[in-house]
Amino acid sequence: MCGAMTPEEFRIHGKQMVDWIADYWENIEQFPVKSQVSPGWVRDQLSPVPPESPETYNEIMRDVDSAILPGITHWQHPGFHAYFNSGGSAPSVLGDLLSSGFSIQGMMWATSPAATELETLVLDWLVELLDLPQHFLSSTAGGGVIQDSASSATLTAILAAREQVTNGSVNREGLGSQKLTAYASAHAHSSIEKGLRIAGMGSASLRLIPVDEHYALDATALREAIEADIAAGHLPSIVVANVGTTSSTAIDPVADIGAICKEFGVWLHVDAALAGTAALVPEMRWIHDGVELADSYVFNPHKWMLTSFDASCLWVKDRNALIGAFKITPEYLQNAATDSGGVIDYRDWQVQMGRRFRALKLWFVIRTYGASGLRTFVEEHLRLTRLLASWVSESADFSLAAPHPVNLVCFKHNGGDAANRTIMDRINADGKSYLTHTVLSGDVVLRAAIGGERTLQRHIEQLWAQLEAAAAELP
Repeated sequence: MCGAMTPEEFRIHGKQMVDWIADYWENIEQFPVKSQVSPGWVRDQLSPVPPESPETYNEIMRDVDSAILPGITHWQHPGFHAYFNSGGSAPSVLGDLLSSGFSIQGMMWATSPAATELETLVLDWLVELLDLPQHFLSSTAGGGVIQDSASSATLTAILAAREQVTNGSVNREGLGSQKLTAYASAHAHSSIEKGLRIAGMGSASLRLIPVDEHYALDATALREAIEADIAAGHLPSIVVANVGTTSSTAIDPVADIGAICKEFGVWLHVDAALAGTAALVPEMRWIHDGVELADSYVFNPHKWMLTSFDASCLWVKDRNALIGAFKITPEYLQNAATDSGGVIDYRDWQVQMGRRFRALKLWFVIRTYGASGLRTFVEEHLRLTRLLASWVSESADFSLAAPHPVNLVCFKHNGGDAANRTIMDRINADGKSYLTHTVLSGDVVLRAAIGGERTLQRHIEQLWAQLEAAAAELP
């Protein structure tokens, strides 16, 4: 085939690519963390039309160096403190490479038994590693599945909750006149509203519940909202509780919320997308108080557990509620293994039918680091977070804006919103560090996330020096 890469050529270029990536990691600090290009710059460097003739690996890589690399914001840079970190490590990349090499479609057990059974095993391992409730194990009525992101996991939970609260009538007949409602804190992730739109419940079904002084959901206000909706003829379907909000990593009172959900027969979904990883450390497992009451739970190894995007782990207490929302089996998917009822077909646990072999990279990561290595990794970031927070607390110019239970410090300059935006812009333009902001209690607040594989104490010291220097330059 003209232009096809032979196995021998792949062997050569594959080794070159591994060398390129290793060199990139070794030299990543020479790049500005945040890409400095302007809109349209990358496209202007590349041919506006596809090539008519085959091009060589070396030609492609020249464009990677000259056009692609300048347009990369380096999420693996040790000075990346924006948003939440994107996980990554060498064993994760190797697992992803093997997955791509197999290039399977793991939609059912029959289409590759290893893809299903390894995924089930790894999800059971994680129940033990995070000390999650035993009803999430595959040996029970529940079980786990790897989704692409917490947004997809939340949508999946919404659809399962809708299935349960309506006894499957929505799948058969549509929403009709039913008025389903959903609940989350005012600081919950936007994916909840998006999921409700996709599920046909609409944005108007979402009740944003007030938060307390620590930005956690007010359980009393939740109860009042549910009671008001029931009195108005609505059907409460799901509450999403946060173990670590995006803005500030606030932790909702899951035990109190779970008791309310149990009383009113409402599905409880716990979103621990970032913070769940902290439970690798036994002393941090208090963040999961009340999770035993959850109907579903999600955390993202691709944020803080050294696993490259995408890998989001979702568990459910009752797999039948989930499968009931998704299962459709046309003739061309029927097979003896599925008919036996003795296997898991993960296509029935998600929106998409097709599935990547994501479990491989998680398996590689867990086996390479071991539980002890993963704990040490998280413990160091917790220490660095406390260290940065202590400097902020002792400063005359800056102050903490929220608690810092895991690996995010929210803080602000005492000069107000304009000063904070100026400081953030100066630091991001410098290229050594990258911060983003949020708004808490009406104030612009800076966020510093600490979760990168290569982030050391010297990088936190560098960030603090930059903050002090930027503050000193304010008018």
